[in-house]
Amino acid sequence: MTVFQELKARGLIAQATDEEAIEKMLSTEKGVKFYIGFDPTADSLHVGHFLQMVVMGHMQRAGHIPIALFGGGTGMVGDPTGRTDMRKMLTKEQIAHNIECFKKQMAGIVDFSDGKAIMVNNADWLLGLNYIDFLREVGVHFSVNRMLTAECFKQRLERGLSFLEFNYMLMQSYDFLVLNRKYGCRLELGGDDQWSNIIGGVELVRRSDKKEVYGLTFTLLTTSDGKKMGKTSGGAVWLDPEKTSPYDFYQYWRNVEDADVLRCIKMLTFIPLEEIAKMETWQGAELNRAKEILAFEVTKMVHGEEEAKKAEAAAKALFGGGAAAEIPTVVLSKDLFADGKIGLLDIMVAAGAAPSKGEARRLVIQGGVNVNGAKVTDATVRYEEKDFADFVLGKGKKTFIKITL
Repeated sequence: MTVFQELKARGLIAQATDEEAIEKMLSTEKGVKFYIGFDPTADSLHVGHFLQMVVMGHMQRAGHIPIALFGGGTGMVGDPTGRTDMRKMLTKEQIAHNIECFKKQMAGIVDFSDGKAIMVNNADWLLGLNYIDFLREVGVHFSVNRMLTAECFKQRLERGLSFLEFNYMLMQSYDFLVLNRKYGCRLELGGDDQWSNIIGGVELVRRSDKKEVYGLTFTLLTTSDGKKMGKTSGGAVWLDPEKTSPYDFYQYWRNVEDADVLRCIKMLTFIPLEEIAKMETWQGAELNRAKEILAFEVTKMVHGEEEAKKAEAAAKALFGGGAAAEIPTVVLSKDLFADGKIGLLDIMVAAGAAPSKGEARRLVIQGGVNVNGAKVTDATVRYEEKDFADFVLGKGKKTFIKITL
């Protein structure tokens, strides 16, 4: 099975500028360079970005070379796609900080060693542009009439579209032209909401340099009833453990609907399709096992195997013991910390898990206390502030309390 066929079988491909040519290129050539753009609008990647990195991983495993393009330049304008109003303007310093955060998170999923993948920042060629030269080289190839038919612009015309945002398509298209000239990049990938911008880049390269390049979009991550995934009542599901703890990240995937679990496994993991096909016969309680597999695999990819095991153990301790799906949360006061640490007994009293430190000590010594599913028998153990990014205190088999700062 070619990588194109694999992506298609996993339900990842939405649209292609020339499906036959793209499949032929990816199956007959090695080291095809392709790119995906990431605008640094926040200081963490989220679940939508994760899907894009999984696609990069499939392509990389097939011998092709990903180019991760960070929008140091386009991020200063803001993509109007999917927006009902203009994005908040970021400073150069905020954008630079966000890009550094992106790089660290991405390096854990995509292999950038030994030239296997490339990181670039479009600020390197966009910020120094001469506007008149840019208009003459790039703007001449774009029809305003046609641009206004693009979905990303159409939905904004009634509410108001700034001229600043109107330039975004030209800038993204120019990225493809630069990457083709500099690296020989021949394929742009992106979410299906980027279709208009991707077509703009493909046509610019063809008109400007008379070269054939291609565009491919992948399916947006949605539930079976069409709602966008990666959102909770508390906001986005982030890849940064400080924003979404590994435990909460695990639980998000553990709690997907039955109708969505196999689709998520296909789209978000590297589990072989033959193994997933066997799961398609699973029903009822068996689907809970599929959800555990999904949650563990995705958490392992983002946070590492050790954190995935901790999250899995904590979840099994909670739900295996018959606890309710919604466990209470206690916020610790930082006044309880001494030298940046707090003892387990103090945590238990503050959380209401024991009426006194003496009773807390007895529970610990008798083996009735666990943290993240792992039994704790040392009553003198102390924890640092960083430990509370993911901290579930268990007493006995049925009492669980999430501790945060």
